[in-house]
Amino acid sequence: MKIEKFELPLIEEFLAYLLMERTLSENTVEAYRYDLCRMEAFFNQHRVMSLTDIVPSLLSEYVRVLFDVGFAASSIQRNVSSLKSYFAFAVSEGEVDKDPSELVESPRNTRYLPAVLSVQEVEQVLEGVDIRKRGGIRDRAMLETLYATGMRVSELGSFSMEQLLEEERFVRIFGKGSKERIVPIGEIALHWIKQYIEYERHLFATPLSGSTIFLNVRGKQLSRMGLWKIITCHSRNAGIEKEVSPHTFRHSFATHLLEGGADLRTVQEMLGHANIVTTEIYTHVDREYLREVHRSFHPREKQQQQQQQQH
Repeated sequence: MKIEKFELPLIEEFLAYLLMERTLSENTVEAYRYDLCRMEAFFNQHRVMSLTDIVPSLLSEYVRVLFDVGFAASSIQRNVSSLKSYFAFAVSEGEVDKDPSELVESPRNTRYLPAVLSVQEVEQVLEGVDIRKRGGIRDRAMLETLYATGMRVSELGSFSMEQLLEEERFVRIFGKGSKERIVPIGEIALHWIKQYIEYERHLFATPLSGSTIFLNVRGKQLSRMGLWKIITCHSRNAGIEKEVSPHTFRHSFATHLLEGGADLRTVQEMLGHANIVTTEIYTHVDREYLREVHRSFHPREKQQQQQQQQH
């Protein structure tokens, strides 16, 4: 039996109202459209059938999930603004009697929200790595991998040759609780990994290095502290003034995909959050669909496609 997809009513009317009556810019209105589509997908995951099924606790859970996947504070605030404006409009149009978003609060204290780099800032860090220095290709490959896959730093440290599915353009990641997930990796990151393996890894490797890809000067797996120092060093050298933590690239990966239009559920699965995703659920996800989402919405992938089209 096919489950009927829930669609938010009055979306086009609402967007026209924002454009015509509230005189918001076209870019802002388009951002609201993305927010509503993302929210609609979330409602479908929770089997919502009509606006009357949407209760304050469900909206609060939605905001919590945005927080959990690493959305920037400003983006969460805009999402809250989007849903509040939409429900106020729905009430004014008689589509629903009571506004379920009245008690939903926008995050005021940003101290606990993860730092997120802009696309331009990420590119500054990546392009700023001096690959002529010993370890430069390794560092570039590591940073590209973090941004391409959303790996945790601990997952990057233990990343091995067996986990790299080069032909399929996927990586197998073993996360918290040894749960496995499979995530697309773009051409740019793959290119730098191959450059590192071919030209630099042997400078670090010892007979005891095994198949671990990224190695420290003693030929061992890089520690969390070692990775943190590398990431913060290159961020500082690129002139980034934000406080960059080991998870900053992971949070930026999630935010840029979501803000580009990727659906929330797919990004949650790529991140492998234990409270949302299980291996059993993941085995039912179409890998080609995951790859298409990554290809369509990841900034580095879109950039690569534009360059290929120009040639």
